[in-house]
Amino acid sequence: MALAFAILLAVFVLEQPWTWVAVALGATIELAEAGGLIWWSKRRRAEVGAETLLGRRAVVSADCMPNGQVRVAGELWQARCSGGAQVGDEVVIRAIEGLTLVVEDA
Repeated sequence: MALAFAILLAVFVLEQPWTWVAVALGATIELAEAGGLIWWSKRRRAEVGAETLLGRRAVVSADCMPNGQVRVAGELWQARCSGGAQVGDEVVIRAIEGLTLVVEDA
């Protein structure tokens, strides 16, 4: 946007020596903005996959005696809890076995 504005200024408003200054300044601003956006997008690693659930808290949706369901991050997962848990209890995800979460009381 800054480069387009600088080019318009250079063509329609500014005199000869200042046209190059405006275009150079606009290009510098564009490069700095692009570099800043690239840096910002790489500031942390993407978190994807079921492994990111380890250690998170979940709420029991169906009694885990020992198998049931838990809701974590808005999703329903099959779960296994050796100690047992009632609906509404908060549990911590300790492991993942296939598509089943191994949980324990929080």
